[in-house]
Amino acid sequence: MTKKMSNPFQFKQFTVNQDQCAMKIGTDGVLLGAWAPIAHNPFSILDIGAGTGIIALMLAQRSHAEVIEALEIDDSAYEQCVENFEQSPWNDRLFCFHASLEEFAEEIDDTYDLIVCNPPFYSEDYKTQNQQRDLARFQDAMPFQHLIASVTTLLSKDGLFAVIIPFSEEENLIKIAEAARLFPKRITHIKGTPTSVIKRSLIAFSFQNAELETSELIIETSRHQYTSEYIELTKDFYLKM
Repeated sequence: MTKKMSNPFQFKQFTVNQDQCAMKIGTDGVLLGAWAPIAHNPFSILDIGAGTGIIALMLAQRSHAEVIEALEIDDSAYEQCVENFEQSPWNDRLFCFHASLEEFAEEIDDTYDLIVCNPPFYSEDYKTQNQQRDLARFQDAMPFQHLIASVTTLLSKDGLFAVIIPFSEEENLIKIAEAARLFPKRITHIKGTPTSVIKRSLIAFSFQNAELETSELIIETSRHQYTSEYIELTKDFYLKM
């Protein structure tokens, strides 16, 4: 049995408890929270599959959005997310719903100016001894078709949808999104080191089919030697950046 880490994760302006969550805080969530575009000054933000609430909390710190809502279907993660929102400096702007994405999309009439998602994904090389963690990672929990169908219902006309996925899934997701009239606006490819393969894709979609901006971000030059670009992106959050 894998022992759960119960240590709270301390950021510069807030703390995240994660002892009840199968999915612990990782680089993916922090990357998305720091990267998701806010230049269009979103009034309302939705975080799909919030887990600990880390991405919503980062966006509360970065933006002036007055409505920041999150969705979490897992009971324990939902309770933890609520706790993390309540103890944050932005508890008046943060709210978590205990619901599935499909239920939520059917019931809610509002739209959001920014939707973010760090979707569960699963591959054969990602089996652990922790079944709850594996389940949280399993892509069937949130297939891309369901995700995109709900996003097109919930996204405002001029809104943006930002997501982080394995690079191997990029082409597939873009194809599904484009069939629903959602187009990639900005893509950043993430590499662990200068010589490693591209591991993740950060993608921002919009209903406008405009020219695509692409870039690359390398996290480290060597173990714990972070690049200036990664430091610049995350320095407002990590204590030691």
